[in-house]
Amino acid sequence: MGAWFSVDAELAVDLRPAALSDDVGATVDYGSVMRRIVEIGTTNRVNLLERLAGLMSDAILREFPTSEVRVRVRKLTPPLGGLVGTPAVEITRKR
Repeated sequence: MGAWFSVDAELAVDLRPAALSDDVGATVDYGSVMRRIVEIGTTNRVNLLERLAGLMSDAILREFPTSEVRVRVRKLTPPLGGLVGTPAVEITRKR
């Protein structure tokens, strides 16, 4: 049985060209980033949040024009035996 996750991704991108041109081709298509994150999260079986965040951050750096990425992954349905909490990890990677 799978688990539900929440993912935040922050990309360091030079936004000046997009701000000047108002052209989506001059920036990162965040819809594509989101689809890639969902693809990684739904096709890879991992045991650790650290592994999932690492796979996502490595793919974003490799596939999108960003110099740095920060990925936070939270497990929304953790088996904590009656305790309430949201385990999470955050990974920052740079080129």
